[in-house]
Amino acid sequence: QVQVVESGGGLVQAGDSLRLSCIISGRTFSSYNTAWFRQTPGNEREFVAAIKWNGAATVYAHSVEGRFAISKEGAKNTVFLQMNSLKPEDTAVYYCATESTRHRNNPPRAWRDYDYWGQGTQVTVSS
Repeated sequence: QVQVVESGGGLVQAGDSLRLSCIISGRTFSSYNTAWFRQTPGNEREFVAAIKWNGAATVYAHSVEGRFAISKEGAKNTVFLQMNSLKPEDTAVYYCATESTRHRNNPPRAWRDYDYWGQGTQVTVSS
């Protein structure tokens, strides 16, 4: 059974940094694309960043490009989201999600394309 567990959220001030972690267990870690999404109350989940199964490519939402970085460490079965220069509008629950399609070439941006989700971790950025 695939399990996805996020951690690392918290309350920070504008301009600060946070690093979120996502541990994925229950299958071969390195064969599936993984992404981060975020959601605020009353809104649909918003794509933030994704990393290709082999780590060779990353994609970002325009709103976070240049400030956030997604990476993975196979030895720890972990995907990271380094968030720098945080803004109040980055406040949201952040979710890690991974596919069930093995070795898909391009990581998708639509939340419906991801099959396994974590419980989310709250990030709050004060002004």
